Amino acid sequence: MRLFAAAALRFATLLAGFSAVVVALTVPVGLLSGGPVYRSVSIGFYLFGSFLCVIGFFVGNRGPVRGNDGKQQSFLGMRQLHWASPQEREETLNNSAMFVVLGFALIILGILTDGRYPIV
Repeated sequence: MRLFAAAALRFATLLAGFSAVVVALTVPVGLLSGGPVYRSVSIGFYLFGSFLCVIGFFVGNRGPVRGNDGKQQSFLGMRQLHWASPQEREETLNNSAMFVVLGFALIILGILTDGRYPIV
């Protein structure tokens, strides 16, 4: 149970950090454009959340072949490759899931901050 609580705290910290960045970037844009600030913030959440979902999709579709981290090169200058270990594949899926879930959470925050349509 403590493991889930720690994971939820890390996720909430990530979500709060990304939300703060989006708000800090979009409030000045809303003030300069003369439109409602809530609208620019909601569009910022939509755009950044969609961007994170796309990044998560591409990270998750990474192939099973990885390049060596070192600067080893073969005789003709070609990179040395290796098959991804189970740990590397698990890390790829975890990163992908984190990007996608964080993106969806930001999109939901965009829906909640959009004042054009009442939630209740």
